[in-house]
Amino acid sequence: MSPSQWILGLGASHNGSACLLRDGELFVAIQEERISGIKRAPIWACLPSLALNYCLEAADITPEDLDAICCCICSLHPLSHPNNDLSTNPRLRTARLGTRARTITHHLGHAISAFGTSGFTDAAVLVVDGWGSFLEDLDLDERAAVSDAIVGPKETISMYEAEGIQIRPLLKYAGGWVENLDTGSSSNAEGMRSFNSLGDMFSSVSDQIFGANLDAGKVMGLAPYGKPTIPIEEFLVIEDGHLRFTSLVTQRFPHNQRYPNQLHEYYNLASSVQRALEYAMMYLVRQLRAISNSDNLAMAGGVALNGITNERIVRESGFKNVYIIPAAEDSGTAIGAALFADWQLNSRNRYIRLTRDSLGRSYTSATIRNAIESTPFLVKQETKNSIEAAVDLLCEGKIIGWFSGGCELGPRALGQRSILCDARGADAKNILNSRVKYREDFRPFAPVVLANHAPEWFDLEDVEVESPFMLRVVPVREDKRSLIPAVVHVDGTGRLQTVTKELNGTYYAVVKRFFERTGVPILLNTSLNTRGEPVVETPEDALWCLLMSGLDACVFDGFVVTKEASYPHPLELVPALIGDAVQIEPRPDVPTDLVVSWQTQWGEAVYALPSPLPDRYEVLVAVLREIDGISNGWTILEKINGKPGRALAPESFIGMLAQLRRMGTIAFCVDRPDHRVALASV
Repeated sequence: MSPSQWILGLGASHNGSACLLRDGELFVAIQEERISGIKRAPIWACLPSLALNYCLEAADITPEDLDAICCCICSLHPLSHPNNDLSTNPRLRTARLGTRARTITHHLGHAISAFGTSGFTDAAVLVVDGWGSFLEDLDLDERAAVSDAIVGPKETISMYEAEGIQIRPLLKYAGGWVENLDTGSSSNAEGMRSFNSLGDMFSSVSDQIFGANLDAGKVMGLAPYGKPTIPIEEFLVIEDGHLRFTSLVTQRFPHNQRYPNQLHEYYNLASSVQRALEYAMMYLVRQLRAISNSDNLAMAGGVALNGITNERIVRESGFKNVYIIPAAEDSGTAIGAALFADWQLNSRNRYIRLTRDSLGRSYTSATIRNAIESTPFLVKQETKNSIEAAVDLLCEGKIIGWFSGGCELGPRALGQRSILCDARGADAKNILNSRVKYREDFRPFAPVVLANHAPEWFDLEDVEVESPFMLRVVPVREDKRSLIPAVVHVDGTGRLQTVTKELNGTYYAVVKRFFERTGVPILLNTSLNTRGEPVVETPEDALWCLLMSGLDACVFDGFVVTKEASYPHPLELVPALIGDAVQIEPRPDVPTDLVVSWQTQWGEAVYALPSPLPDRYEVLVAVLREIDGISNGWTILEKINGKPGRALAPESFIGMLAQLRRMGTIAFCVDRPDHRVALASV
């Protein structure tokens, strides 16, 4: 038997990822954030990464076993920047190994990820995000496709036609960039900033409302509360066949007031920018339909996560078939990079459609048992029927964590790392937001529904029923809304996920058994994490999410886990540093201003950061400096809030402690004589 062929793909980005192909098929993929504990953790081509180590470990191979490596380069710097130099990565040592190593540009990586996982033999491909690679790094064909309406140095919208292993650029728009998008931090400038791409437009609004560039999903959730009172022309116009951004809307917001201040104005701003996005996207897909010969559309880029717009594209674009890769944002570019290398190496496209987003590694029953037994304050119940046990809890009104198989690559929890509860409860949404997720009360939750029952509950007449990746926002039928209030948004819609026995296994079985017992084929599904924390990856992560939130139980295959009655409030725990914790220093081996590093079970986490330190890291460092192994969470929070410029809510602070535990930098003790020991580690 011949040895397997292994191809590594890296998505070097502010939201980094890695994936492995085995003999041309997806074997494993992971976002850096899931194992670093840092939301949207970056990957640089020149640095080792936890995601890379995770993939190699899952396959039980070393870099020497790789047949090819391809990196979709970071869009923050030109290709010539040292951070994009794959040959200097000490983990890969590509120059010495002689492994086939390539880099590809950003939108090309997105485009291949979408077409290469669509199963289509041909397709029109649309990529829309904040920005991609510098125009100077594009090949001649891509440069030739750039529209004359150039207003910046980077690709922002790309249209392709794909067939076999050929991706031909048809049209590109070029725009600019936002200085602090990689950190998610808000600009210090007064007032709303200008923009010149669709992703940048949403980021600007996100920054103005929430003080963070990367909260586009929250803007989409806020939009139905307002009315689109701001004319589209204050965002963008279409002139002479070109999309042009006016940014006139910025004149309405010359201040830095954040949500929930200016509530009515921000409701309308969110609604208006959503309308402007839909207007522009419908123009673009119709433009692409006119210049492409294919009946199929494949989409990628961060804007492809906007479920409201996606539903209009499904219904109105004129394409017969629409596919959106679940990892539409930058984490999906690792798949595009790996597929590109496979196409180049083997001259083949296997046309395998990605039907289930479960690309992480699975954990054995022994690993789960060990995690439960080594975590404090838990009550373990073994079960031969986890499905029935989960449904028992759901029918009792409990909120449960559901942990099954390999984690999702994209940003949506799709039944591998999910929180589930009964959608019939009128107060379930408020309980989840306040007691479990620790987030704003306006944010909606998604319905997961048995696919064969979806048309009975959602307006899906004369349109594709299946929505496996929760990327469509669909109206709930009016006569059904009062029956499932927890998953109906203020505008009567739900971000739909459909499940089938063939594709979703035990997750489907839970929804089906709930239907058999209640007559409702729908559950509420949201991601298994707390505010500010990435979705959980390991069994330990899930158990500590249980302990650090208002979850009632976690269900694994063979186990139901609840909290001991004696478990205290999370802030009564005493955090203690592990080893040297986080190191923040310049390093001669890394070509950047500043490096943050710490040890994890997947190796050393090394992140290049701009100087001065971004806000989200600065606050974590401030917390670390107050941890002495003696003070409990309440005491540390009081010290933090006693300093100028700090006002952390207890819920936010719990999320930070959860994140630091996931980073492997702290363990927890309790301030009781019989428990004065470290109770958790990496």
